[in-house]
Amino acid sequence: MPIKKSAKKYMRVTARKTEKNRKIKGQFRSAIKAVRETAAKGDQVKTKEAFKRVQIALDKAAQKKVIHKNTAARMKSRLNKLVKNIAKK
Repeated sequence: MPIKKSAKKYMRVTARKTEKNRKIKGQFRSAIKAVRETAAKGDQVKTKEAFKRVQIALDKAAQKKVIHKNTAARMKSRLNKLVKNIAKK
């Protein structure tokens, strides 16, 4: 445990930021999971809807600097590739 007052404050700040980041990460991770599950079932319409939600969640996470913008772009690109492969089949 920290002794100095500023270190104690920093611990509180870190705890708040960690909780916020965990919530944001959970949102886009669950959205990604939904896309993959619907893609595995082969449901094209639901997959596209889920992909739209993923794009929004990833953009928000990148905007709030929870993940890097290039990471968000890479994830969206890979999921878009998956969605397009479902459309071909």
